[in-house]
Amino acid sequence: MGIDLGRAKIAFISRMTVKEGREADFERLAAQLTEKVNANEPDTLVYRFFKLRDAPRRYAVLEAFPSEAAEEAHLDTDYFKAIAPDLVDCLDGSYVREYLDPLDD
Repeated sequence: MGIDLGRAKIAFISRMTVKEGREADFERLAAQLTEKVNANEPDTLVYRFFKLRDAPRRYAVLEAFPSEAAEEAHLDTDYFKAIAPDLVDCLDGSYVREYLDPLDD
């Protein structure tokens, strides 16, 4: 996976815990959303879910955008609005978003 974050003005990782027994639902929904984002959003530089190693039911999503407008456009898509509520319903609590700032800025 070649990730080039050089154009990213907004980048973050969101970490979350999934309810016990909902892992398969979460992974299916995450895969659906990832497929839609990567097929339809050329201004989304990175959008990828990960399962956290050595942490049961823990996941993360890495996202990067060249602008706030690109992030807003991502959040405003019909497929995001359709899939995100079911994805959030799989969570045990909320998620924690950590913004990533380059060292060379």
